Amino acid sequence: MQVDEEAVGAVLNRLRRAQGQLAGVIAMIEAGRDCKDVVTQLAAVSRALDRAGFKIVASGMRQCMAAADGDTPPMTEEELERLFLALA
Repeated sequence: MQVDEEAVGAVLNRLRRAQGQLAGVIAMIEAGRDCKDVVTQLAAVSRALDRAGFKIVASGMRQCMAAADGDTPPMTEEELERLFLALA
């Protein structure tokens, strides 16, 4: 099962945003910035990653609820549960 085409763009945008934000966190730490600023920026990275993960899980759920294409069986409830718990 793959991320559906509808979700790919949003997932990649969110991951790229997180990548840029993480580079910012690293630069802030290297520059000796205030801990509060670093933590605030790190929280933004975490939110961007969470949003990407939730989009991927939603894509899996959409595919699970759709009819199987014959080659790939739909995701089981256990597989979906593991995806959700992986985000926790």
